[in-house]
Amino acid sequence: MTHPFLDLAPLSAERFASIEERVARLLATEQDVVIMQGEALLPLEGAIRGTAGPGTTALNVITGPYGQTFGDWLRDCGAEVIDLPVPFHTAVTAAQIVDALAEHPEIDFVSLVHAEAATGNTNPVAEIGEVVRRHGALFYLDAVASIGAEPVLPDAWGVDLCVIGAQKAMGGPAGVSAVSVSERAWARMAANPRAPRRSYLSLLDWKERWIDAGRRALLHAPAQLEMLALEACLARIEEEGLDSVMTRHASAAAATRAGAVALGGGLEPYVHKATEAAPVATTLRTPSGVDASALVAKALSLNPELPLAAGGGALAGEMIRVNHYGPAARLDVVESCLAALGAALGEFGVRGR
Repeated sequence: MTHPFLDLAPLSAERFASIEERVARLLATEQDVVIMQGEALLPLEGAIRGTAGPGTTALNVITGPYGQTFGDWLRDCGAEVIDLPVPFHTAVTAAQIVDALAEHPEIDFVSLVHAEAATGNTNPVAEIGEVVRRHGALFYLDAVASIGAEPVLPDAWGVDLCVIGAQKAMGGPAGVSAVSVSERAWARMAANPRAPRRSYLSLLDWKERWIDAGRRALLHAPAQLEMLALEACLARIEEEGLDSVMTRHASAAAATRAGAVALGGGLEPYVHKATEAAPVATTLRTPSGVDASALVAKALSLNPELPLAAGGGALAGEMIRVNHYGPAARLDVVESCLAALGAALGEFGVRGR
């Protein structure tokens, strides 16, 4: 049996390195970029375990479920963790970071999610990065949902560890991910006796055996299909232009918020301020007495292909997520989602305008 996905020639180290260079250009970074062979949780966890340990005092900003996960990892590493929880309908501010650093001057690590697709908010990383840089702490950023939907500029923002994945706004594969690493972050890892070594989680292995060795021999057989898909994804973004890709996402987000308000019936944006709403996905609050999971199920019964989901966990009863990212970042998709939600609301006896 022959198939275009089977019996491919091995991916060369040279081609692997060329894809890393394209990721670096996407991030406008001069830092080392490592493409890791797994979903973004791999570098997200690896970066924390590489740089944090006993003696680390971390400020962990929680604007959604991933912030909670990072706090768990940091504690598991032996770090002292100061959580800064923020209501999910808003964003953290640079002033809140300033206050936390002033109250705890021993903080030497700050973890933040740029955009939380799960809650629909986005945080002002440029302003926060300036505050963190002045304080001297290492800055760790989850930009998995934001890359491709809004600017992600680790060098300009002073981000030491910036993790991205291609499966959302980039419209690419989920099976590979990348992290940009500053010299400060490499030094922190090298000085950390508990940093993973000879491990799938180890960034230091990639530095010593791949980057420092001249990128001539890969650590292990790469995930070939995912790497080729990432290469194609980057080529598509380069052809369209990153600014155009981000504009599509911003337009889809604005149309979703405006359309939900126009639809009426009590459906409203979950994130109160448009300036704090993520372009990658828009979250909506359901009318009183209407279960979000049931409403989404009804809407999907009308059109199963729509990028609609109920909120996770405790939010499943009140939040709807319109995942207008990647190829779904289009106005016709937004219109179809709103039309299905309007029809579903009607089935629940809720009439709009």
